[in-house]
Amino acid sequence: MIHVIAVITAKPGKREEILTAFRANVPAVRAEKGCIEYGAAIDAENAPPFQKKWGPDTFLAIEKWESMDALKAHGAAPHMAAYAAKTRELIASRVIHVLTPA
Repeated sequence: MIHVIAVITAKPGKREEILTAFRANVPAVRAEKGCIEYGAAIDAENAPPFQKKWGPDTFLAIEKWESMDALKAHGAAPHMAAYAAKTRELIASRVIHVLTPA
């Protein structure tokens, strides 16, 4: 299994616009062969004091894939190219971590 944590930081005030496009793309991604989990998460409110917040412009895409091949196919999917084109100018930074279970 492959885990992916993508840290997406929007340009100031643009996070919700990116999340709208992300949510619209979720059904297509979840229908991909090998997709186990795909969703977005933001800072929890009223979390314990040890929480380190990402901030109002950042969200995480949390993904699980059956294999590296499934992840590579996801990256090449036409709906991902369309999502990237739609959000490219809204993103300040994007850091992607690809992980395997320990």
